Amino acid sequence: MAAGKSTRTRRLATAAVWAAAASVVLGTAVAGGTANASAPVAVGVRPTIVLEHGAFADASSWNGVIKRLQADGYPVVAPAVPLRGPASDAVALRGLLQHIPGPKILVGHSYGGSVISAAGANDPQVRALVYVAAFLPAPGETALELSGRFPGSTLGDALDPVTYPLADGTATTDLYIRADAFRHQFAADVPAAQAALMAATQRPIAQSALQEPATVAAWTEKPSWDVVTTQDLNIPEAAQLFMARRAHARVTLVPASHSVAVSHPGTVAQVIEEAARTTR
Repeated sequence: MAAGKSTRTRRLATAAVWAAAASVVLGTAVAGGTANASAPVAVGVRPTIVLEHGAFADASSWNGVIKRLQADGYPVVAPAVPLRGPASDAVALRGLLQHIPGPKILVGHSYGGSVISAAGANDPQVRALVYVAAFLPAPGETALELSGRFPGSTLGDALDPVTYPLADGTATTDLYIRADAFRHQFAADVPAAQAALMAATQRPIAQSALQEPATVAAWTEKPSWDVVTTQDLNIPEAAQLFMARRAHARVTLVPASHSVAVSHPGTVAQVIEEAARTTR
């Protein structure tokens, strides 16, 4: 009987030690900012910045911008965009937005502007839209039509189409920019070695995505900012300004190529932070 009591005593003591240790570990985790993700969001928390890349790029094109935003205390998410079409890509983005608690700022580069224009509509947690050398289509408009509405785009001659069969027996065409044309067309103000890496890792867009009409425009209901690139060979400056003015966006002109987030990440980050501060 005494032996059994001694065993129970040792077990209770051991449990107390583990409970105390767990209390210390959990307290340290909370103090270090790694508390459970389901904890309520603090009042006045900075909005999450969601960065959507465009065609012929990937999420790494935002690296310089992300570095600056994170240094200034902003949470950032830069998902991979399927580049299959504005409607389906917006569905994917909305799924992510529903997963992120609290207010959000949506940022779209190039074709990514079409995606955030669709995904951000009717979402009260989306506080602002930031367009970066981007499309701001109105319902019924396509990226292809908007880029060709004003002279200056030379993208068509730089494209390298790849057609392949789908499982249902139909075929689809993906568009790349030719490696030998990539820097001049897409990233003229980016160092040559970096532009070569971008060309090698570019993600293609479905040709049909550029021909798909928009059905909704979040910029009609959200405050918008626009970084307009004056040396852009993909979306001419005149087209960008037409869309920005129509949306009553706050415009920042930058003498840059289409890859302004790579060549001028500080300027892009500043515009994003202005949108975040203004709409907090």
